[in-house]
Amino acid sequence: MTTVGGERSGDVAGPGTGSIPHVGAASRDGAGAPERAGTPDRAGAPDRASAADGAGMSAARPPRPSRRRRRWRWVRRFALGALAVAVLVALPVAWVQLSGRADERALADVPHEPVALVLGAGIAANGQPSPYLRRRLDAAAALYRDGRVATVLVSGDHSTPYHDEPTVMRTYLLAHGVPASAIVRDDAGLDTHASCVRAHDVYGVDRAVVITQDYHLPRALFTCRHAGIDVVGVPVSAASARPDQSVLWHLREAPASLRAALDAVVPRDAPTLPGDAQTALGG
Repeated sequence: MTTVGGERSGDVAGPGTGSIPHVGAASRDGAGAPERAGTPDRAGAPDRASAADGAGMSAARPPRPSRRRRRWRWVRRFALGALAVAVLVALPVAWVQLSGRADERALADVPHEPVALVLGAGIAANGQPSPYLRRRLDAAAALYRDGRVATVLVSGDHSTPYHDEPTVMRTYLLAHGVPASAIVRDDAGLDTHASCVRAHDVYGVDRAVVITQDYHLPRALFTCRHAGIDVVGVPVSAASARPDQSVLWHLREAPASLRAALDAVVPRDAPTLPGDAQTALGG
């Protein structure tokens, strides 16, 4: 019984003793735990290196500006460009406008001059001078009657048979006391530049009184002076029955003045006519 009991006890003890390898297996598993724990460390090392490299690259490359900042940068560039263009336009216009005003005179203060230069300003539907042109012609007739000018040069557009400003101007002056012998016509005065250049180059004018509307006079004086004429100017009224048209003519002076400044720097030829021959009108 004891033996059997011992055997039983051994049988019981056997499993008890057999538990040692179980404990050992557990120990081996436990011993393997550091290996498993160490594996993530070795695998994680490149991740940490990559993170460090990424951090270094981020530090080396400046941050990209935000969309709002980029937009304001373009706005500033556009504003600076627009300002530069405005200055480039304003300077020549100021040169033309300011340099001519010193030679303006009231009608009663005009000195004796050999020629009054009347610039064309359109024909009304009834074939008469337009209101602007009529005021210019009235001033010229007054200067002639007062003995302040000897000749009136009417310069206008006669580019087609249906538009003959010089003839209309001449007819009006004849009706207002200026004799035909004192009127000279220029049929190729297509614009202010042509009228001034032709007055000097074709008709030999070197001194004159220029008559035109007040807003146009500074540019006309500037252009005639650069054409070689010693000029003074008489401004006449620019009042109009159509205020919108008056505003348009005033605004037109900015680009026209820019062109006049360019013509002064780079001279431009005036139109010619087949029958042109120099006629000395200057004094």
